[in-house]
Amino acid sequence: METPQITINTNITANLDKVWDFYTNPEHITQWNFADDSWHCPSAKNDLQKGGKYIARMEAKDGSFGFDFEAVYNEVVPKNKIVFTLGDGRKTIILFEESNSKTKVTITFDAEKENPIDMQKDGWQAILNNFKKYTESH
Repeated sequence: METPQITINTNITANLDKVWDFYTNPEHITQWNFADDSWHCPSAKNDLQKGGKYIARMEAKDGSFGFDFEAVYNEVVPKNKIVFTLGDGRKTIILFEESNSKTKVTITFDAEKENPIDMQKDGWQAILNNFKKYTESH
């Protein structure tokens, strides 16, 4: 059975250079990489090259739960495309497209089997919305 894919996107009022920097720089990742204000991302490491590793620590602020979100890069085309594989083998593709002083970020990822597709889509979209809000406010 083929793994279902989920696609989310947002349009950010910022140029591509800024969006790329804020999306890939660990100093910024820790400021936006969570779906809800009761969570945070206390640390992030990003070796943004083919074969490089991405690790972001995601934790509930009350300390009740946390996990490392880890991936290995399959392809990196600066300011255009990122492809990575998660630890469980699922693939993710992120596209960056600039047009009229805005940058569209589109993420397509393989769904996991544990949670309903709507829950996964909503969670990833909430993180992307948080990224948009952070990027546009700085």
